[in-house]
Amino acid sequence: MSPSQAPAAGPAPVVRIARPTDDIDRLLPFYVDGLNCTVLARFVDHAGFDGAIVGFANAPYHLEFTRERGATAPRAPSTEHLLVLYYPLRESHRLAVTRMKDAGFSAVASSNPYWDVAGVTFEDPDGYRVVLQQGAWTL
Repeated sequence: MSPSQAPAAGPAPVVRIARPTDDIDRLLPFYVDGLNCTVLARFVDHAGFDGAIVGFANAPYHLEFTRERGATAPRAPSTEHLLVLYYPLRESHRLAVTRMKDAGFSAVASSNPYWDVAGVTFEDPDGYRVVLQQGAWTL
């Protein structure tokens, strides 16, 4: 194994998934009230962008939603743009689905029927989908 192929020393990097939106405040109830994320940070007019960063406590990943002033953000390009959250315990999955429904979000049929077998799909106000999958993810 060459040095460039060797595993990195230290902890894995934190992952931030960022995407544009036209209305951050319209998105936040989906992710905060429905998915139980926490707002980790917000910013206003940072070089022409407003944003919110949400995530789960102590998780090495988070989501960033940005609005570029003077620009229009497109909706999700397809129903296959998915964020999949795996819930290995049946009870935690049931509670997550119930929380989404109690927050006023309805499940939608997945484009790929695989996700409907052990998961429940929800669509955010911008058309991006989140699958709450019951099961452990392993390589």
